[in-house]
Amino acid sequence: MNITGHTISKLEDPMGLLTGERYEFILHIEVPIEDELHSEKGIFIRAILVTDEKGERIAQYHLIEKETNQHLDFELEQEEEEMIITYCKNHFTK
Repeated sequence: MNITGHTISKLEDPMGLLTGERYEFILHIEVPIEDELHSEKGIFIRAILVTDEKGERIAQYHLIEKETNQHLDFELEQEEEEMIITYCKNHFTK
């Protein structure tokens, strides 16, 4: 898996129930054909980055098929999750 780009937007908490701030990352990825995640329709990752007194972390992520907007029922391997966390932290600016 290779992250080729992203978009980021701040998520609002109108009720003020959550601590810290949340940002949605849409990660554009390339997946090799031989990888079980590969889809001819393309895949992107929607990740939520939380920033609070504990630091920055990924609260959740979803793999989504581009063409259908359907959530895929896959979990990433630990090294892939670490790549996402590192990428989001490196591309986040307050």
